[in-house]
Amino acid sequence: MSFEGKVVVVTGASRGIGRGIALSFAKRGASVACVATTEAGADATASIINAEGGKALAYACDVSSPESVDALFARIASDLGTPAVLVNNAGINRDTLLIRMKDEDWDRVLDVNLKGAFLCIRAVSRSMMKARYGRIINISSVIGQTGAAGQANYAASKAGLFGLTMSVAKELGSRGITCNAVAPGFIETDMTGDLPTEMREMVIKTAPAGRLGTPADIAPAVLFLASEDAAYITGQTLTVDGGLTL
Repeated sequence: MSFEGKVVVVTGASRGIGRGIALSFAKRGASVACVATTEAGADATASIINAEGGKALAYACDVSSPESVDALFARIASDLGTPAVLVNNAGINRDTLLIRMKDEDWDRVLDVNLKGAFLCIRAVSRSMMKARYGRIINISSVIGQTGAAGQANYAASKAGLFGLTMSVAKELGSRGITCNAVAPGFIETDMTGDLPTEMREMVIKTAPAGRLGTPADIAPAVLFLASEDAAYITGQTLTVDGGLTL
């Protein structure tokens, strides 16, 4: 799968799954816009890509802010050109039980994880429609499929991405744009670094793959959905969880 000459935008690119996705696109010839909350975070990934001979630029953006998102895509278009691929990976969690969850814990997670994806899609859709080409991939989670105690806000935000994905697929499909989702299982990242030992052992015991995943397990799924091989796939969710939700 070659992405030579294509501009790819990856949000939440500073580490973990986002960094793995950005590096994978760059290795296949894409010009990558690495987006993170801070420019230093984005540059941590962009610097790796450029040092390895690829092409990447770093951008700071609050994806929950319409003004910040609109300014981001204007800069990307000016610096790199029209994005062909958008990967909505930016996400946070603020886990706690329902009775302890504050309004701001709910609002912030939904604003970043779900509203952020909507804002980025809205910002890029006009240029993709004009080009009559686009690939949009939303990074959801198996938690959006199964729910989890202490993660009502996170589960709701990730479940919302499934509905958003299908709606965008129906709206934009006639313009040569596909929209799909990837639902990772438990992946070894900073976000899962604080998993209790008993939960980690439960995942390893329950998943047929017998291990937690890595960012390297997620990137190929994203690249496939962004490729020409997936041109007739849209509105779908690809679960990458080692069989955990079987």
